[in-house]
Amino acid sequence: MLEELDIRNFALIDSAHVDFEKGFTVLSGETGAGKSILIGSLAFLLGGKASLDQIRTGCHEASVSGVFLLSHSSKKEDDPFEWLSEHGMEAEDGRIILRRVIKDSGKTSSWIGGVPATKADVADFAKFLVDLHGQHEQQSLMKVSEHRRYLDIYAGLEDEVSAFGSVYTKLVEKRRLLEKLDSDSEEINRRIEMLSFAVEEISSAKIKNGEDEELSSEEAKLSSFEKLYSVVEELSGIFDGNEGSALSLLKRSSSLFSQASDMDKSLSELSSRTESAFYEMEDIHRELKRYENSLVFDPARLEEVQERLELIYNLKKKYLKNVNLPCSELNVFMENARKELEGLGSVSGGKDVLEKEIAVLEKEVYAKAKALSTKRKASASQMSSDIQKILSALGMASSVFKVGITEKEGNSAVQKCSVYGMDDIEFLISANPGLPLMSLSRIASGGELSRVMLALKTVLSEGDTAGTLVFDEIDTGIGGEIALSLGSHMKALASKMQVLCITHLASIAVYADNQIKIQKGVEGEMTSTKVFPVTGQERVKEIARMLSGDSTSASSLEHAASMLSKFGGK
Repeated sequence: MLEELDIRNFALIDSAHVDFEKGFTVLSGETGAGKSILIGSLAFLLGGKASLDQIRTGCHEASVSGVFLLSHSSKKEDDPFEWLSEHGMEAEDGRIILRRVIKDSGKTSSWIGGVPATKADVADFAKFLVDLHGQHEQQSLMKVSEHRRYLDIYAGLEDEVSAFGSVYTKLVEKRRLLEKLDSDSEEINRRIEMLSFAVEEISSAKIKNGEDEELSSEEAKLSSFEKLYSVVEELSGIFDGNEGSALSLLKRSSSLFSQASDMDKSLSELSSRTESAFYEMEDIHRELKRYENSLVFDPARLEEVQERLELIYNLKKKYLKNVNLPCSELNVFMENARKELEGLGSVSGGKDVLEKEIAVLEKEVYAKAKALSTKRKASASQMSSDIQKILSALGMASSVFKVGITEKEGNSAVQKCSVYGMDDIEFLISANPGLPLMSLSRIASGGELSRVMLALKTVLSEGDTAGTLVFDEIDTGIGGEIALSLGSHMKALASKMQVLCITHLASIAVYADNQIKIQKGVEGEMTSTKVFPVTGQERVKEIARMLSGDSTSASSLEHAASMLSKFGGK
């Protein structure tokens, strides 16, 4: 239930604080005074549309906050306290404060119980707080597609419809997959053939990681054998122990250094280094000799290496994006190809399995759709009766209302069903005796639509999670006795939940438990809207104004007081 609404710099309202009571409250005022602005501020607070023109002229931001009294529900999904707990928030003394701000930069910010919240979170939480009905929602009665939703809410079938939709969507997806398999079968087969050949070709090559680098090195050695042998032979000659060779010179130098160091100890280190150099060179010479003796020119091996390198190059060119990549990438390509083949094989080989799954799902979808249809038909009959009774009390006793249900055309589960089942649902009405039932969207007037919507909201209120029901201009196109019946009905509805209603009809306002007046005026050069409750004689004056436009004449005031006394207002 909405307890307080605080508005700052919103449209024409510079500052307003409104306390709301339980029961039936009407909002009244002159045409253009800003009654809808008050409801607009509430819609904004609850996550509705935000725009810069909502900021009062000359201000940098607009803000709206509200205090709501929450109530527990036996169903976890309908309990606002559960929602708050799941989102890391909590109520205080059973109440929660919502606040929303829009700045002239276009940025909006929202809070639930002092915790920053997204617009989506606010809109989701708002379903526990307020059900706001305006002219735009009344137009939903003109959309046949919405009639199914209203019936399912009445019947309590939303969860069942959602579950059905999941199964139906699964069936549609599997049918699409099967169609894709059929249309892509040739392409899949070509892909399987190409990948199979690639795996076989690379696998048979038995390529080892790093093999291309080893072969390239070996090829360079074999291709340059003559030059390599000549260089090694010349090096070996330099080291040979003949007069003038490197080793003989080092050996002679080492002997001379030894003699000199005996005479001058300062040469001992040089002598030692020369001796070490000799032994190192002698070791190098031995290694070089072994290498020289191992050099054997093998033209057959050179041919074999070159053929292997050409094979690896061709495989890289065929299967890799760049021939300079290491040959290990060929093995990576082969493993990926094997995995893809497994997937394609399971898809291709799973066609029979898929067809069987579809057959099972079709049966499940049809059975669930049939069960939904049975429940809808039972509820449709009761809903028609409930709405008919209310319409009779609202001055439409001669009309006949029916929730019509027909089965969708088609000869398969998919064709017969949509994501909501197999039923086409439409509200039908006969507004006058003797006339056939016809589409509500074709024959209902604005006043009749208002009453049908009120009847609909009434029958849906039993399962409504929101604690507050708001009607904006539901009295369009009606008056007289019908307005009285409308007011009486809303007062009865307010015994179950808080009802707020914008009205210009005194016949409705006199039934209210509380009345709030919206008044526009000019202060200085600025137009502003004030919001305040009217009670006692002030309320009598407001009812008189609504009756005849005259809030001062004795006859108008007497008439207003009489109506308030007769129809139970305060």
